[in-house]
Amino acid sequence: MQPRSRQSLEEINQSVAVPDVHQTAFWRKFLAYSGPGALVAVGYMDPGNWLTSLAGGGQFQYRLLTVLALAIIVAMFMQALAIKLGVVARQDLAQAIAAKLPRPIRYALWILNEVAMMATDMTGVIGTAIALKLLFGLPLLAGILLTIADVLVVLLFLRFGIRRVEFLVLAAIISVGIIFGLEVGRAHVQVGQVMLGLVPNSLIIKNHTALVLSLGILGATIMPHNLYLHSSLAQSRRYDYHDPLQVNEALRFANWDSTVHLIAAFLINALLLVLGGTLFFGHTTALASLQAVFNGLKNPAIVGALASPFMSWLFALALLITGLISSITSTLAGQIVMEGYLHIRLPLWQRRLLTRAVTLIPILIIGFMVGFSDAAFENLIIYAQVALSVALPFTLLPLVALTNNRQLMGAHVNRPAVTWLSYGLAGIITILNIYLVYSLF
Repeated sequence: MQPRSRQSLEEINQSVAVPDVHQTAFWRKFLAYSGPGALVAVGYMDPGNWLTSLAGGGQFQYRLLTVLALAIIVAMFMQALAIKLGVVARQDLAQAIAAKLPRPIRYALWILNEVAMMATDMTGVIGTAIALKLLFGLPLLAGILLTIADVLVVLLFLRFGIRRVEFLVLAAIISVGIIFGLEVGRAHVQVGQVMLGLVPNSLIIKNHTALVLSLGILGATIMPHNLYLHSSLAQSRRYDYHDPLQVNEALRFANWDSTVHLIAAFLINALLLVLGGTLFFGHTTALASLQAVFNGLKNPAIVGALASPFMSWLFALALLITGLISSITSTLAGQIVMEGYLHIRLPLWQRRLLTRAVTLIPILIIGFMVGFSDAAFENLIIYAQVALSVALPFTLLPLVALTNNRQLMGAHVNRPAVTWLSYGLAGIITILNIYLVYSLF
C-alpha cells in the first residue's frame, strides 16, 4: 500500500471510533460502521431517478422492475470496489487517479468530472426548487437561491461530527420510504403483477422506448459521484489500519452497510415505479413532469379514490427531502473531486460555497435564458444524465484498474475473475450510456 500525502475530507477522516476487531458484539460493530452507505444511497434517489422510475412505471407498468434490480446489483458491485480502494489504499478515487497522471491530463480529467459533479448537484438543486414551488408556491429562482442553505446545513452538522449528517440522511430515507409506502399501500397494487415485473423479460429488446428508459434507469443509478463519495466516506471510521484483521473487518462491515442501504434505495425506487405503474399506466400524459404528477395525484379521473391534496402534498414533501439531501451529498462529492484533482487547501466554508457556486451559476444562467420554466428545468435534469454518461467510463475504468494494482492494494488486489467481471460491466455500462446519449439526440 502507498501512503497518502493528505487525508480525504480531512474534517471527518477517521473521526468515528469503532469497536476493536477482537470484540464480539456484532450489532454494536454493525451500527458503528453504518452511515456512509446511507449518504451514498441518497444518490440513487435523486430527482433524476424519480423521473426515470415514474416514467418507466407509467409507460410499462411493472415490467422494468427487473432493470431497476439489475442496476442496483451492479451498483453494489462497483461500490464494493470504491470501499476497498478507500479502506485499503486510504485514498479516495480522485486522489488515487490524480497520483497516477501527469498534470495536464489530471486537470483535463478534473474539468470532465467537475461537469459531472455539476450535473449531479444540478438535479438536487432543481428538484428542491420544484418541490418548494409545489409546496409553497415559491418561484423557481427563489428556490434555487435557497439551496445555498444546503451548504450551511452541512457545515452546521459537521461541527458536531459526520454521525449527525448520517443520522439526518438516514431519517430522510426512512421518511421518504414511509411516504411512498403509504401512497403505494393506498393504491391497491396488483402484488402478483409486481412480482412478475422482477422476472427478466424481452420488453427492452422488442421496444425501443423501453430500452431508452431502461438505459435511463441505469444511467441514473450508476453515477460517478457516488463512487468518489464512498471511497472517501469509507475512511471516516477510526481503527488500526496496520492490523490486517481490522482492515478485513472494516471491509466486511462497510460492505454490509452499503448493501443494506442500497437495498433501501432499490425499495424506494421500486415504490416509485410501482406507484407510476399502478396510478398512471394508461395515463402517460400525467407523467409529463413532476408538476403533472403532483396534479395527477389530486385528480380522481387519473388516480381514482386515492386522489387528494394530501397525497400530492406527501409527494412534493418526499421530493423536497430527497432534493435537499441529494444536493448535500453531491456537494461533498464535488469537494472530494476538487481537492483530489487540484490539491487545493481552502477553509471548509469556502470549499463548500465554491463547489455549490460551480453548480448554481450555470443553473441561474440557463434559468434566465429559459425564463425559469418548469418544463425546461425538468428537461435539464434529463440532459444532465448525458454529462454523467460521458464521465462514467473515466470513473469506472480507473476504479477497476486501481483496485487491480497490487502495489496499491497489496493482498486485497482484485482476483482475476473480479477484474474481468469489473471490466466487462464497466464496458457494457459505457456502451449502454453512449447509446443513451445517442438516443436523446
